[in-house]
Amino acid sequence: MEIGRNDEVIVVGGGVIGLTTALVLAERGRRVRVWTRDPVERTTSAVAGALWWPYKIEPLALAREWALRSLEVYAELAGDPDATGVRMIEGVLGEGELDGADAWAAGRVPGLRGTTEAEYGGAGLWARLPLIDMSTHLPWLRERFRSAGGTIETRTVSSLTEAEAPVVVNCTGLGARELVPDPSLRPVRGQLVVVENPGIDTWLTSSDAAGEMAYFFPQPGRLLLGGTADEGAWSLEPDPKVAEAIVRRCAELRPEIAEARVLAHRVGLRPVRDAVRLERELLPDGRVLVHNYGHGGAGVTVAWGCAEEASALASG
Repeated sequence: MEIGRNDEVIVVGGGVIGLTTALVLAERGRRVRVWTRDPVERTTSAVAGALWWPYKIEPLALAREWALRSLEVYAELAGDPDATGVRMIEGVLGEGELDGADAWAAGRVPGLRGTTEAEYGGAGLWARLPLIDMSTHLPWLRERFRSAGGTIETRTVSSLTEAEAPVVVNCTGLGARELVPDPSLRPVRGQLVVVENPGIDTWLTSSDAAGEMAYFFPQPGRLLLGGTADEGAWSLEPDPKVAEAIVRRCAELRPEIAEARVLAHRVGLRPVRDAVRLERELLPDGRVLVHNYGHGGAGVTVAWGCAEEASALASG
């Protein structure tokens, strides 16, 4: 079947949300172009630690549905980790309890159970979750999208009206603050330290009584240490004192981290909103605009579920 002009879609934004949405649309028979300011290697998504878990995202009930659908896809992709960057790795979600807010995951998340005292010195959950190496996964998404007939154009957009297609999908993340405009969108700054892996093969997330986060994620050839969540902070420059504090907090959980050689520092701005905006808007000229942004630090976690819903909105 020949794809006509009415099937054309422009997806604005080339991070994990934009690329996944574009891929789903292309594989459902649409002619899709992605407009992106930066190559995937320089997007906010490239900085993500990328452990699957719905982290601080609303509306929570929908987010869990999107996350569980994404979990199904990641579990399949983990069958070829070298190509997709997705691996199923065991670890500890500190401060989680199965009889509390995390009961939604029971029966759906592999290996989910309470931790033992030896595994974590407090309440926690043990689980086998997708851990995504974004340096591999984002290029894999890009190439699968191109294989489905999609095209990617590098361009800076100052207004969504520039995208002249019957359907436009807005996946611009923090950029939507100016493009929509949506002043409710705000940055939450996250800083990571990349170190040589001293032999750690499980991940861990933890939060102390003061709300300070500590987490470490083993990725191929390195260990990612985090992290921070600084509301309203726009700086992309790594703060040496913050980096030292991150290493210190992680070393309190695994002492061998203290001596690990630092390889790099990373900073990203999570696009946070009180609730994800995933909805269809009919423009005055009859064209369709679908918004899919505001996922905060859970973009990777909900990417596939949101992409499928955005695709349905684009078609409906």
